[in-house]
Amino acid sequence: MNMVRITFILFIFSLPIHAEKLDSLNHWGYTFHLMPGKIVAIDKYSAKWIKKTPNFSIAAELEYSALRSDSDLFAEDYGYPLINLGMRYTLNNEVRLHRDPDPDWGQAQPVNYFSRLGNTFSLYGRFYRPVYRRKKWETAYSFSLGLGYSKDIYNKLNNIDNELIGSHISIYFGSGIHETYYFDQNWGVRAGIELIHHSNGALYRPNKGSNSIGTSIGMVYEPFYYELVNKGKKRWKNEVDKYLYLNFSAGFGAKTMLEDWLETQFRTSPTDPNYRTENFHVYPTYSIQCDLMYRYARRWASGIGIDWFYGTYAQHIAKLDEMQGISMPHSPWSLGIAVKQETFYHQWSVGLNLGMYLHRQMGYNAQFNESRIYERLGIFYTFQKWRNLKLGINVKAHITKADLTEVNISHPINLAKKR
Repeated sequence: MNMVRITFILFIFSLPIHAEKLDSLNHWGYTFHLMPGKIVAIDKYSAKWIKKTPNFSIAAELEYSALRSDSDLFAEDYGYPLINLGMRYTLNNEVRLHRDPDPDWGQAQPVNYFSRLGNTFSLYGRFYRPVYRRKKWETAYSFSLGLGYSKDIYNKLNNIDNELIGSHISIYFGSGIHETYYFDQNWGVRAGIELIHHSNGALYRPNKGSNSIGTSIGMVYEPFYYELVNKGKKRWKNEVDKYLYLNFSAGFGAKTMLEDWLETQFRTSPTDPNYRTENFHVYPTYSIQCDLMYRYARRWASGIGIDWFYGTYAQHIAKLDEMQGISMPHSPWSLGIAVKQETFYHQWSVGLNLGMYLHRQMGYNAQFNESRIYERLGIFYTFQKWRNLKLGINVKAHITKADLTEVNISHPINLAKKR
């Protein structure tokens, strides 16, 4: 570690010393924090077999902030937020998972050992927005999105009750509220309450996901903080025209079936090779959306849209229902109507949709493990040189239960000319 620091210092001092380069360094800071926490159960099912919950994580983040002198209108609208690149290592050594005998679990048999969750390394981006900023104190909230890697995952040989993490690669999501005390012009102590979630977005099974909550404490170095607090006034500029636009989107995704998980976990004999298996078929999914959106601010657009979904797995569900003597209509097509909100920061945006199915026929299990309400959460990047074409990733869920993950491509068409 000392050699890394020495190399970095020599590199910095080897650069030509120009005022503009020194000024650019003032955009950057870093933070290091610790978070003792615990794994929390999200439903009664999980609470039955999560036996020990304490965990601990270490995180380091590189921070970037626009300055008031940059004339960054997006940053000004948001109160000069921080854009962070972070790494987190979560130690789950003390977490223990075990399923006790229960008549609801059919043919599933308990094992004579405790399963482990395993440690997780995460790489993520964080949007950190202050809502109160003074010379000594700052209050903020944050959202994070990235990827996690877990070495120890579900397997039926020696980790059979780890139903939280079923694949090595998972989606990372974090949120938190934070309070910082600045004891120096550049240095501060930051405390917060954070929620950390890892799951695979239904790309594999099991997919309960791990949810950790804890209090974080750490140090921050921010050479830009003094300028943000003390220099200049806000220069609010309403330069964005309010206009309607159509947004056409197409998605290609994938999912594994909860029905397959339930079949192999609870309705398969222990002598069957597929008993509590960790091998599941991945099915492709497709979607098309047509939205009418209203851009009423630089940061926001809202609207309503129609969603069409095509699931290649409908015939497979029909066969599973038939095996159980269930006769129900099945259709690969689903149709929904949704209210849609998109939040922008330069070329990046986050989309949140809340929809209701107008038509969906996915068999018996869907009546209990799905809902008529669905959500979609995605992150997108706009390529302005390609006529504002957007590329992103969506996770679709039924009241927080992941249904599928998809890559999405969108093209907006303005219905009013900009003045």
